[in-house]
Amino acid sequence: MDLRSELLKSIWYAFTALDVEKSGKVSKSQLKVLSHNLYTVLGIPHDPAALEEHFRDDDDGPVSSQGYMPYLNKYILDKVVEGTFVKENVDELCWTLTAKKNYRPEGKSILPGTDAFRMWCLFIFLSEDRYPLVIVSDEVEYLLKKLCMAMSVELNCVELEDFISQDSVQQNGFTVWAFLKMMNSGKLTRGLAKETISMAIEEVYREIVGDVLKEGYLWKKGQLRRNWTERWFTLRPSTLVYFASEDRKERKGSIQLDGNCCVEVLPDRDGKRCMFCLKTLTKTYELSASDTKQRQEWTTAIQTAIRLFVEGKNSLHKDLKLKRREQREQREKRREAKEQELQRLRALQEERERKMAELELLKEAQKQAQALLEQDEQRRKQQHEQLQHALEIQLKEAEEARASMQAEMAVKEAEAERQRTRIKELEAMQQRLEDALQQEIKARQDEEAFRYAQARLLAEEEEKMTALMALREEQEDYIQRAQREKQELKQEMECKSRALDDAQIQLEEVRANRHRVDQDVVDAQRKLRQASTNVKHWNVQMNRLMHPIGPGEKKSTGGGSFSGFRIPSQKDPGLRLKQKTDDQNEESKENVDNISGCEGDWRLSQTSNGDMEIP
Repeated sequence: MDLRSELLKSIWYAFTALDVEKSGKVSKSQLKVLSHNLYTVLGIPHDPAALEEHFRDDDDGPVSSQGYMPYLNKYILDKVVEGTFVKENVDELCWTLTAKKNYRPEGKSILPGTDAFRMWCLFIFLSEDRYPLVIVSDEVEYLLKKLCMAMSVELNCVELEDFISQDSVQQNGFTVWAFLKMMNSGKLTRGLAKETISMAIEEVYREIVGDVLKEGYLWKKGQLRRNWTERWFTLRPSTLVYFASEDRKERKGSIQLDGNCCVEVLPDRDGKRCMFCLKTLTKTYELSASDTKQRQEWTTAIQTAIRLFVEGKNSLHKDLKLKRREQREQREKRREAKEQELQRLRALQEERERKMAELELLKEAQKQAQALLEQDEQRRKQQHEQLQHALEIQLKEAEEARASMQAEMAVKEAEAERQRTRIKELEAMQQRLEDALQQEIKARQDEEAFRYAQARLLAEEEEKMTALMALREEQEDYIQRAQREKQELKQEMECKSRALDDAQIQLEEVRANRHRVDQDVVDAQRKLRQASTNVKHWNVQMNRLMHPIGPGEKKSTGGGSFSGFRIPSQKDPGLRLKQKTDDQNEESKENVDNISGCEGDWRLSQTSNGDMEIP
């Protein structure tokens, strides 16, 4: 935080104190007085006509903070030179204006005016860089711990938590008046004397606002007379000043600290103990502390001051404030990241539940499809049974006709025997054809089931692969974050690693299942090709056997003699038997052709549906 920002915070309180009506505007006469006082305390030459010149187009109305800021920056803050004024005087001016309007302690006040002013300055130093000025609860707790440490007491955390838990504080943070009201309530400093509280406030004020790293008595060895004299030393980031006494009225000298300075511990001599020296480019200062602890604290504090000078920092507590702010921002980012992670996990859980519901619906649909397939299969079985029954009836009729013809067709016994043999072959062929059709139907059903299972496993594999890649990317992100956050996210990284291992195991299982399904599909295709080959073979055999030889055909003898051949009449029973046998053979041929036509249509429909074509 630079000097301009520090001054603007104090001036903001003065401006808002002059805004009596809380309209965001202040009259020009009051701004003239404020500007004149700022010229005085900042050591800037007065320019009475600058305000009138700046607001010459708005002579009558009040001026807002946005209208006053250009004048403040151009004619006042741009002319400020650090080291030419005392900032405490600027703070006192702004405190005087704002305390008259806003600081009204109720009842018996614990903080007198001086302590309230110092607490106000501490509040401004630790407040956030946004307007209206507030201080977060972490900074309040830090300040109260510093005060309690200065008073050698413990902080009343119960009362502090009760106050911080208020809704207004949680949402917006502490305002300076709420902070002073809390300090004046006495709940946090119950049982302590006002003098103790005042001394602690002054110590913390000088440490934080005054950039005093350490104060105290040390024995100093003279440069000329070489005698030892006790002095009050005040250490700041760039200088080590020593006074005649604790009241700091008589300044005896100062030591400029830079990167060429160093501190060394010295052995006891000349009747002095706990000695150390501060070396600069031109001189070496020998000092002695009261005990070893004080010597260690002084050497550490001086080394810290030298380090701050080397790093180009003029205030230790400003650096600490920025680090605390960065830590708060990092905690907030981690909290937001955890919330986002929880939301993502909840979304994944909801997605998983949705997929489970879809899976249940798919199972139900599969059951319904299975029921329809069973019904279709039952219907096919009934049709086959009816066809078998019709064939059995026809066979019985053929047997009865053959029995009635045996007495009248002794000459045609051999031909009848061949006819019976042919009929038996047709029956066996029909049975084998039905078996082949059944095998082909079952093979196609298995192929459809395997194709569905393969498609489902491929989809699951893609989902698992996507989840695996996402988990790997998240694991890489968590590893990078873990390097920055060190030990805070180790447990989370282990959880992510376990999840990644589980996902890899599931992926391997899915790949193994896909391999098995692929093997099943290959077997089903092989069975389908074999069944199709059998059907084709038996169709050829059936077509070959579907050319019956007419009964009574004989080869002609030499000389073209037709002796012994009788042309039967229409009333001849042998002729009627022959016609009946021919009709039965034609009907059997039509039935087989119908079966072959149905098989061909079924194969054609399967091919048109986009399934595998029968070779």
